[in-house]
Parts: sequence; structure tokens; C-alpha cells
Amino acid sequence: MTTYDESFWETHYQALDPSWGTKPNPAVVATIPRLSTPTGRVLELGAGHGGDTLWLAAQGWTVTALDVAQTALDRLARHAAALKLSDRVTATRCDVTKQPLPDGPFDLALGSFFYVPDREELWRRAAEAVAPGGALVIVDHGSVAPWSWSSTAHDDLPTPAQLAHSLGLGPEWAPEILEAPKRDATGPDGQHAEVTDTIVAMRRQERR
Repeated sequence: MTTYDESFWETHYQALDPSWGTKPNPAVVATIPRLSTPTGRVLELGAGHGGDTLWLAAQGWTVTALDVAQTALDRLARHAAALKLSDRVTATRCDVTKQPLPDGPFDLALGSFFYVPDREELWRRAAEAVAPGGALVIVDHGSVAPWSWSSTAHDDLPTPAQLAHSLGLGPEWAPEILEAPKRDATGPDGQHAEVTDTIVAMRRQERR
């Protein structure tokens, strides 16, 4: 059984081309502008090489980018500097399975294809850091790409509605986007396939 710990992710990123993952996830690009959330503070879980982080920062967001792999964070910071986005990006090493999340409040908490065991509990922790009026956005696998290095990690994939329900966020949260769009994807060796994304955007209601 694979253990998705710091050693695993360090080895994973050290083996990757540093340019891989520096472009934003198309589902993130398509989803964030549809939210009724003005630009503000973002907490991103599992930022990797920073594709989503860099795109968000370029749109005017201030991003706290978390990852357990220092290799990924060092590369992310270099990419941010090259794009003159360092003032909007804080790359922070955090093992979210063992350590507390950074203090909020955040206007947006985001996880894009982010995998750790017991993710529902982590999403609830991230939601607690979201300010009233803010959003929690999860972009996940709705299907397994042929090149996936861990198809066993994605067995019994939930629908967007099932994922939203599993979070158990309570009555102050309401779904804003629950969708499963298809798109063409490119693998690390140039492979192409149609994949399905699971998109869940939950809105924290303003206090009255």
C-alpha cells in the first residue's frame, strides 16, 4: 500500500520536470471567475509546482500555497519571482495531515486534484478557515486518466453531490457549483485522453 507522506511527494517532484504543473488546471480557470467572490486571500492545499497559485496571483489574489514537498515549493517560489508575483505568493511547507492549517480568515480555500487520506476531515478544517461570504472549492478526479500512477487512490469516485454531502459542513454552507465536466487532458509524457473532473464549490453564508 502506498503511503502518501513527505518522502513520497519529495521523490515524486524530484523526478518531475520543473516546468510540469506550472500551468493552471483548466477546471480552476473555468470555475473561479464564476464564483460570487471578489479577489482576496486564498488558501491552496497541495499547490505543487504552482500552476493554480500563479494563475490566481496573476488575477489579483493573494495566495498562501501549501505543500509537503519542499522541492515543489522551492520551484513554485522561483516561478513566482520570475513572473514578478512574489508579493502575492507565500509558499509554505505544511504536512496538512499532522500540522494545523495557517490562520485565516481566507476568502477562498482551494484544493485541485489534492489527495491525502481522510480528505473530508481536511476539507472541514479548511472550511473553518474561510470567512463568511467566502468559498471552498474542490476540483477532483471524476475519472482516472490512463497514465495515472495510482489508480487505486481513486476507486469509487463520488459524484459532485456525493462529495459535497460527505463534507458535512452544516447549514451555514450552501452549494454554488456541483458539476462534472469532461475535458481533454495531457499526461506527463504527452499522452492525451478525455477525462471527467468533479467540481464542488460551497459558499459560506454571511452572518446575520
